[in-house]
Amino acid sequence: MTFVPTVSDEVRTLVPGFTHVAVEAHGLVNGPSTEESFALLDEAARRLAVRLDGRAPHEDPHMTAWRTAYTAFGSKPSRTRNSAEALAKRALSDAGLPRINLLVDVYNAVSVARLIPVGGEDADRVQGTMRLVRATGQEDFVTVAGGEQTVEHPDPGEVVWCDDLGVTCRRWNWRQGPRTRLTEETTSGLFLLESLPPTTSDEIEEAAAELAALLEKFSPGARITVRPAA
Repeated sequence: MTFVPTVSDEVRTLVPGFTHVAVEAHGLVNGPSTEESFALLDEAARRLAVRLDGRAPHEDPHMTAWRTAYTAFGSKPSRTRNSAEALAKRALSDAGLPRINLLVDVYNAVSVARLIPVGGEDADRVQGTMRLVRATGQEDFVTVAGGEQTVEHPDPGEVVWCDDLGVTCRRWNWRQGPRTRLTEETTSGLFLLESLPPTTSDEIEEAAAELAALLEKFSPGARITVRPAA
C-alpha cells in the first residue's frame, strides 16, 4: 500500500499557501535513542539558535504564519503551539529536546533545525487515506489521560489530520494520538512536513531530502519515497 495524503478544499481556502511533503519509508529499523541520535538533536538545537539569532521561536516568520493559521480556525496559538514551535521552545530551554526513540529523534531534529512542523505516523497503523480536514466535531480522537484510554472530539471547524478510524492529530499538528505513533517496533513510516509562506516549496523539499537521507543513514536499505510538495 502507498500513502498519498490529501488536503481538503476547506483547509486550502482557510489557509492559502499551505504546502506539505510526504516521505514514505518501508524497511525501517527503530529502537531506543542512541548517542548518534542524541548528537543529531544537539546539532539541531545549535542550528536553531543560529537561525533565531536571539529571537524567540514565535518571532520567526514561519512560526508567525502558523500562529495566524491556528487563530483562523479558532485555536489560541500561545496555548496550543504548532509542533515545531513547541519543540523549538524545548530545545532552547534547560530541559532540552526530549529523547523518545531513534525515528522520532530523527524527524524531531529536522523539525527543530529547519523550524518546520514534521510528524511521523506508523504506516502499518494508518487505516485508509491520511487527510487534512476541518472537523465536524463528531470525529473520535483516542488518547490517554491519567493513564487511561479516553475518547475526545475535536472542536467543530478545527483542522485535523485523520484516517478512516478517526483523528490522528488534533489542531493540525499540535497533539498526535497514540494509535499511529512511531514505536520501537515500527518498520514502516509516513512522515509529513508542513509549511506556510514565507517558507518556500524548495525549502520544504530540502528538509524532506535531509530527512530521507537520515532515514537511509539509520536504516540502510530502507525503501524511501519523497512525494513532491503539494
